[in-house]
Amino acid sequence: MANIKIPTKKFEKHFKLTNEIKHKIPMLGTPLETYNKNEIELEIFPNRPDMLSYQGFIRAFKSFMDKETGLKKYKINKPEKNFEVKIDSSVKDIRPFTACAIVKNLKFDDEKIKEIIDIQEKLHSTVGRNRKKLAIGIYPLEKIKLPIRYTALPPQEIKFQPLEFPREITGQQILSQHPAGRDYGNLLEGKNKFPVFIDANNEILSMPPIINSHNTGKINENTKEIFIECSGFDFDILSKTLNIIVTTLADMGGDIYQMELNYNSGKGNGINSSSIKGGRDGLLRGTIKGKTTTPNLTPEKIKINLDNIENLLGIKLKEAEVKKLLEKMGYNYSNKTVEIPAYRTDILHEVDIIEDIAIAYGYDNFKPTIPDVATIGQEDPKQTFKNKITEILTGLGFLETYSYTLTKKQDQFEKMNKEPKEIIELVDSKTEYNILKQDLLHTSLRTLSENSDSEYPQKIFEIAPIFMKNDLKETGIQEQENLVISISPSNFTEIKQVLNYLGEMLDLKFELKQKDYTQFIQGRVGEIYLNHKMIGLIGEVCPYVQKNWKIKMPTSSLELNLNALFKEVQN
Repeated sequence: MANIKIPTKKFEKHFKLTNEIKHKIPMLGTPLETYNKNEIELEIFPNRPDMLSYQGFIRAFKSFMDKETGLKKYKINKPEKNFEVKIDSSVKDIRPFTACAIVKNLKFDDEKIKEIIDIQEKLHSTVGRNRKKLAIGIYPLEKIKLPIRYTALPPQEIKFQPLEFPREITGQQILSQHPAGRDYGNLLEGKNKFPVFIDANNEILSMPPIINSHNTGKINENTKEIFIECSGFDFDILSKTLNIIVTTLADMGGDIYQMELNYNSGKGNGINSSSIKGGRDGLLRGTIKGKTTTPNLTPEKIKINLDNIENLLGIKLKEAEVKKLLEKMGYNYSNKTVEIPAYRTDILHEVDIIEDIAIAYGYDNFKPTIPDVATIGQEDPKQTFKNKITEILTGLGFLETYSYTLTKKQDQFEKMNKEPKEIIELVDSKTEYNILKQDLLHTSLRTLSENSDSEYPQKIFEIAPIFMKNDLKETGIQEQENLVISISPSNFTEIKQVLNYLGEMLDLKFELKQKDYTQFIQGRVGEIYLNHKMIGLIGEVCPYVQKNWKIKMPTSSLELNLNALFKEVQN
């Protein structure tokens, strides 16, 4: 999620902030967070990065309010002489793709410069996944000599003065000495060469995804023409992100010019997805050979079926009504075909368009109806079982906690004194929480760690899913519900008493077998068995793990496979 702030006076050039408008803004899918006489603040959901600027939001809202409906057309100029970027094959295993443009006739002031920087950073953090997926560079064209090369060099051969830095340093020094290098240097980890944009004067413009040059990569109020580049692993995402930026600049009064991208440059034979080892973390997508031009604002087209609209939304719409609703959302519609704005990154399927029809129709206009089919409901037996466990533990004075399904590698393994294995990792995670958790013990210890200054004793439990790799499953992933119980301060005897009481209340007999695990104190840990099947662990958390979590008191925990417990109870 990202928020944008718009000066109230600027917004009221188009719409007075009446109660009706305050109601309509969230109906577009952009919650109105705060408003006063100075500014309004809106929340923009990740699926609509085209609204991460004042210009993008106003364009969408004016269409939504029937002021300027339909697909907005932007004039795009063909490349002029030397409007070219030559992509060298040396970048193919590092950061293989780029999409570029030039925008002329801009009139910048301090407010517009701040807007450009703001949308750049918001696109970095959302679509770009903190520059992992894409990085954006914006440069004053008057300081650059075209054409431009996109290539890769050994870091010791890269020398330039990075943005807002007092002197010239090498590419390797940038990673350790410049704040942006320290923040994003991990994105170039393990690379023998770093990517750079270089102009015809052999001046380095930037070292993506880290930093621009101070001399050629800083716009100001005198800048009239700019060069824009997006670099990364997915050419489609780069192109659409570039479209977001250039249409925003066009709405500021700029003229868009295409650039020719030459992927036959250098020693290689172009760059394509089959010739690249997979980019970083499997993010690679796209096949580019020869020459192409960007930006490309040609609308994509998707066929839409009126019956599918009725089936999904429960409302029967005439074709003329569908056309009007789609135009409210910035589309063109003709003969069951929808033309999609080139800056919309979220439209992948007919269903996405039907969702926009629902938004245009107005969720507050849908009328709930009672289903024609009569059903008799009852509580799920497994949920009844979980409720009983919750009742037992709360009766013993335990508090129930909740944690995220995603966790950090450091929390799951390093802090728990465990070797990483069978990791299920997200490809495009925006944060450090990028793997599915394999146990609940570490999340329980995290909760104790975050409450180390609270009153003792602390007695907590959690029921939640964990995830394991399983090639026999259709998805390759097996989900299992577990129960974790932790007490601080406590010892092995106390946590065993809780296990015994739980067994008595559920009419189950647990057995313990001593076996050492690295997260527990040696000799004070065991496996929990039920009917000769190992279903969990119990023990005192080892001091090393407690130190990692900064837990002040001795702690004991147990974790059980709740699926196995439920199965035994059912039998």
